[in-house]
Amino acid sequence: MCGCGEPHWGWGPHAPSSLLLLSLLCTAPLGLLGGETRQLLEFDGTNMLDVAAEPLGKPYPPYSLAEFSWNNITDSLDPASLSATFQGHPVNDPSGAFANGSLAFKVQAFSSSGRPAQPPRLLHTADTCQLEVALVGASPRGNHSVFGLEVVTVGHRPDCPSMREQHSIDDEYAPAVFQVDQLLWGSLPSGFMQWRPVAFSQKQRSRESALPCQASPLRASLVYSLPQSPIVQAFFGLQSNFCSFNLTFGAPTGPGYWDQHYLSWSMLLGMGSPPVDALSPLILGIVAVALGAPGLLLLGGGLILLLRHKQHSEYQSIN
Repeated sequence: MCGCGEPHWGWGPHAPSSLLLLSLLCTAPLGLLGGETRQLLEFDGTNMLDVAAEPLGKPYPPYSLAEFSWNNITDSLDPASLSATFQGHPVNDPSGAFANGSLAFKVQAFSSSGRPAQPPRLLHTADTCQLEVALVGASPRGNHSVFGLEVVTVGHRPDCPSMREQHSIDDEYAPAVFQVDQLLWGSLPSGFMQWRPVAFSQKQRSRESALPCQASPLRASLVYSLPQSPIVQAFFGLQSNFCSFNLTFGAPTGPGYWDQHYLSWSMLLGMGSPPVDALSPLILGIVAVALGAPGLLLLGGGLILLLRHKQHSEYQSIN
């Protein structure tokens, strides 16, 4: 992911915690899971009728992240929040699209279970870390550009990781989003990526700025080499297969990157099985009321009929 050469850590007297080191391993390139974001994609969505259709629209030449210049990671280390940010822009940018823009990858580890303050508020545990991607200030090459990411994953031969969808009636933490997408390594599984199919075109991440996120099917690929990471090479070995898929953010109508030149999307990654969401207390209360209301109405109606029948039987004629 990073084309800036050898990192210069320079921890100084305050070394980061092991949790922060773990989160950094998840990013370059997505650590033991062997996932790597290779390219920033851009499509002309002017005449695009369906965001799920293939092809998405006229593709512009992609931005290769290997040709980006990245910041010194030590400048963004935050031991308090267990986070760090990789921020960069193309080394060669003849069109000046990134003159005032950047692409950032923020990684964060967690010391306990919980949820972030902003949507999509995925449930995390101490065994997971979050990766947030943000495209800010870059000039699109079209009036209605749709951006995306190409992600390459490494897996043991002969299979690719499996892509799964989980549906729920609970949208308390991400309004109007009833789905969680997962990429699972192995049947147990041994590792995962998890995200909600939604991105945002504003920093506030409100429902009004929500953008659909589409994932293409996984496809085997022979055009990639193993990422130059000793950790990935030691974990997967030299005999590995490569699978890739695209993530695209936005639709031909509604809000888009063009509104404020802002786009953000986040996911969880970790080892073992992904966290499983339970129904929130609010949803459980709504379901209980919805199911209980008809019963209460029947019970109330029965009592009224019983009381009326009793009153009628106690009536005595004056004659």
